[in-house]
Amino acid sequence: MYPAQLGVQTPEKIANWRPLVQWILAIPQLFIAYALCYVAQLLAVVSWFIILFTGKLPEGIANFQCMTLRTYTRAIAYSGFLHETNPPFAYPTTPGDPGGHPVAVNFVPALNDRNRLSVGLRIFYAIPAMLILIVISFVAGICWFVGFFAVLFTGKWPAGLHAWVIKYLRAGLRFQAYVFLLTDEMPPLNFD
Repeated sequence: MYPAQLGVQTPEKIANWRPLVQWILAIPQLFIAYALCYVAQLLAVVSWFIILFTGKLPEGIANFQCMTLRTYTRAIAYSGFLHETNPPFAYPTTPGDPGGHPVAVNFVPALNDRNRLSVGLRIFYAIPAMLILIVISFVAGICWFVGFFAVLFTGKWPAGLHAWVIKYLRAGLRFQAYVFLLTDEMPPLNFD
């Protein structure tokens, strides 16, 4: 199991109006998520130096990164009308998901005995995973576009389209956990 796990519970039926306005309802959460991501990017640079010199990731930084990625993933899933539950304005800084939401994001961050070479060359090691993520995101974008009309007219996500969108969310979460230095384990280079 990869150290960043995602579970999304999409209801069988979604209100037909949601694709039209749910992205508007998600603006406050998206704003907070993007602001947190900027801070998390700065902390990733700080983490890079800390890990290179000490071989350890401070627990507080790891917990902040986990909270940021959870908030971001929930906001994207909500804005993409994968469920109807507005993400809470609560931001627990724990690796484990506190529960109570259709999008569960759990982490097992590597805090000690970090591979300094992997961390030092992370920007280069992340390139293959980034290329796979680009392909998945392109396909998922098309699936989200078609899914918009499917949910608008039928109130249901077609299984194949839904699967690709979830693949995108999972691949994005794993990639971000890797580049934010929560793990030294390379994201899987596949489309699952």
